[in-house]
Order: sequence, then structure tokens, then C-alpha cells
Amino acid sequence: MKLIDDLAGAIYDVLHWILWGFSYFVAGVVIIGTPLYLLTFLLEWLL
Repeated sequence: MKLIDDLAGAIYDVLHWILWGFSYFVAGVVIIGTPLYLLTFLLEWLL
């Protein structure tokens, strides 16, 4: 039982870190990528 418990804990930790990293990636895209996209759209419209 200890082996299964440790294995489940390891899988949980890996999935937790993957979700944590993905959420930070999405937040970075929203914070950085969206204003840059809007800025390029605006400059393309002006020039």
C-alpha cells in the first residue's frame, strides 16, 4: 500500500507542477502577448 500511496503522490506532484507552469505561461501570454498584439494591430492600422 505504501508503494501505491507514494506513486499516487508522485503523480499528483508532477501534475500539480505541470498545471502550475501552464497557468503561469497563460498569464504571461495574456499580460505580455495581448498588449503587443494590440500595439502591432494599431501600428499596422496607422501606417
